[in-house]
Amino acid sequence: MPFVDVKLTKKLDESQKNALKTELGAHMAIIGKPETYTMIGIADGYTLYFAGKKLEEGAYVAVDVLGGANPAGTAEYTRAVCETLEKQLGIPGKNVYVEYRHTTDWGWNGTNF
Repeated sequence: MPFVDVKLTKKLDESQKNALKTELGAHMAIIGKPETYTMIGIADGYTLYFAGKKLEEGAYVAVDVLGGANPAGTAEYTRAVCETLEKQLGIPGKNVYVEYRHTTDWGWNGTNF
């Protein structure tokens, strides 16, 4: 039941969004979560500031997880996210924040897990 919320400074075309979605979803296995229940949102052309300066190439990625994920898994997922953003979009890891939020309550299809 993860939700990966991606905010990017760059504008993407549909093929870039699809490629990013595919790779980020596949990486969910790293933290032991199923891609089949993963939702991914991509907001491109987003304004981000870091250290008081506007980022031309940057990203904020929030990963909401039902229950939790072990720190080793989240560390590996962060590495994978940064590598994906660098490889696909040229966004350097030093301009990427990844946040993990854990919840015990998650609803889907009219009920809660």
